[in-house]
Amino acid sequence: MTYDAVVVGSGPNGLAAAIRLAQADLSVLVLEAHSHIGGGTRTVELTKPGYLHDVCSAVMPFAEHSAAFRAMPLREHGLEWLYSDSEVAHPLDGGGARFIYHDIARTADALGTDAADYSSLFGRLAPDADDIFSYAMGPMLRLPHHPWKLARFGLAALMSADRFASRYDEPGSQALFAGVAAHAVQPFSQATSASVGLAMMVAAHAYRWPLPRGGATSVTTSMASYFASLGGTIETDRRIRTASDFPATRLKLLSSTPTALASIFGLAEPRWNYGPGAFKIDWALDGPIPWKNTEVGGASTVHVGGSYEEIAAAEKTVHHGGHPDKPYVLVTQPTNVDATRAPSGKHVAWGYCHVPNGSDVDMVDGIETQIERFAPGFRDQIIAKHVKPPGWYTDYNDTYVGGDIGAGAFTPRQMFGRPKLSPNPYSTPIDGVFLCGASTAPGAGVHGMAGWNAAAAALKSLGIEPTPRTGR
Repeated sequence: MTYDAVVVGSGPNGLAAAIRLAQADLSVLVLEAHSHIGGGTRTVELTKPGYLHDVCSAVMPFAEHSAAFRAMPLREHGLEWLYSDSEVAHPLDGGGARFIYHDIARTADALGTDAADYSSLFGRLAPDADDIFSYAMGPMLRLPHHPWKLARFGLAALMSADRFASRYDEPGSQALFAGVAAHAVQPFSQATSASVGLAMMVAAHAYRWPLPRGGATSVTTSMASYFASLGGTIETDRRIRTASDFPATRLKLLSSTPTALASIFGLAEPRWNYGPGAFKIDWALDGPIPWKNTEVGGASTVHVGGSYEEIAAAEKTVHHGGHPDKPYVLVTQPTNVDATRAPSGKHVAWGYCHVPNGSDVDMVDGIETQIERFAPGFRDQIIAKHVKPPGWYTDYNDTYVGGDIGAGAFTPRQMFGRPKLSPNPYSTPIDGVFLCGASTAPGAGVHGMAGWNAAAAALKSLGIEPTPRTGR
């Protein structure tokens, strides 16, 4: 059978691309190498029966309000978003903590002398979130529709995390920013290393950081259901190794990396760098994590690492090929808002730290010791655990090279040119072939925008102007 388009990969980007093409009345086939759909956006019983763990993403700051998800009626296909009391908790030594709440004033209340500056900055940026992200969620080489609003955000986002954090005097304020800045997986001295953290804070105040009921799988199953309602087809256990493996089609979109594209089509090896890997642990717990500061238990996302200086040092160590004694640990505890994820009275959580790409060093003790530092008795709650070093992620998903779950380092070059500096970074040297994964703009995260944008580029190559839709 001949299709108008074939999409490789059934994660959020692949499905978003397929949906946009199907919305334009094209016949679309999605090919998935594994026996299941979802990529990293998947929930499985990793430890014990009844304990549902997210393989990768759990909390999704950019999902609910992305242009892609807004154009899909995913609630009608089973997706429900949940919200915790605070978007982020950052425990401190001595039992203190700082929090990012949806409400700016409530967040600023705990920031002491930095409260006025915090309120002023995010009070200006949060109302502009739709206009900021309409640009930031696409190729960088294009004219923004709202240049002045973008400039307000961009001037801060282009800073290093070190420079941005210097605006704050309170150690707690600096630590709070360090936790979100570390999501960029870059040294804090690097230009643009403030960008990811700043964007996530704007999203927290403008939209919140939701998580899907039932786990990450709920996102991709609802997308697959909607895609099927449009007449789309998904085939699993269909790995594409060479160009000849494709069925007859006008368009080929791959949710893959530039290096994988080169291998499949026999192109020259691209200039593409991968970042640090992830070392992750999933826990089945007998009860909630016993944080010293009990309010930390009300957050679905917890940044564990202590002070700004400690987190900056940990990320610098990883960048230089080392393994920090006190790693920065990103923790999620979804069962504080979603009881469907574990048996009655029980809980699940995961935590991961950054390690050098491809590392085989065991970080279990380092991760659990950091959590114990702020939650004494945590180890006593562990019923079972499942450990995922970088090699596990490499085997699980071809795009996670060396455990880099971002599919490419978020350096300044690979932020502005992802994977190339162009108004259409999704195109390739081969007519009709497009990249649509996290290696393309805007990058990693569950939002579907790389696939959504790539599909628009593919449609335009056929002379079809993409039509915006509203799915809710």
